[in-house]
Amino acid sequence: MALEQLKDNYIFAVIRGKSADDALEIARHAIKGGNFNMKITLTTPDASAAIKQLKEEYKDDSRVVIGAGTVMDLELAKESVVSGANLMVSPHLDPEILAYAKEAKVEYFPGCGTVTEIVQAMNGGANIIKCFPGGVLGPNFIKDVHGPIPEVNLMPSGGVSLDNIATWKKNGACAVGVGSALASDVKEHGYESVVTKAKAFVAACHA
Repeated sequence: MALEQLKDNYIFAVIRGKSADDALEIARHAIKGGNFNMKITLTTPDASAAIKQLKEEYKDDSRVVIGAGTVMDLELAKESVVSGANLMVSPHLDPEILAYAKEAKVEYFPGCGTVTEIVQAMNGGANIIKCFPGGVLGPNFIKDVHGPIPEVNLMPSGGVSLDNIATWKKNGACAVGVGSALASDVKEHGYESVVTKAKAFVAACHA
């Protein structure tokens, strides 16, 4: 899997479903709206089944990347790989997962909130590092880190909105994670609202 493809897609849809079917519908509609990087969080019931299903449905669409999110430990990392996830994302930096991902040849994007963690992740082979929580760190964190470490690929998650996605990009984020904002209107307006939100994020990103 090419990192450049992930960066070109730019937006990582963070899917937290109430069920596997809910996650599948949110993911399908996010893809319709142009969000091609997917992370199905393992807090979703039967998340592995949803990942397998999406992998099968989009096996002929080279734009779509299906990953696992909220990978908290080594066992969940192994479960993610078995499900066919192209990548794994955690809210924290876990050296065991990092080593396993390297062995399994699967991308691992650990969550980091300090420069020390970022450097440790880089030294362990992480190609993209999740800045978490993005809402606390803010867009200037990316800009400041790139001062001494210009080569690091940083992806904020949490706190990314339609109002600030362009600022994150301007400040050097290589990608962004978009979560609850995508599905915020599903209860009232159904899954088609996810398509609308996904398109709006793509437009705001390129504004």
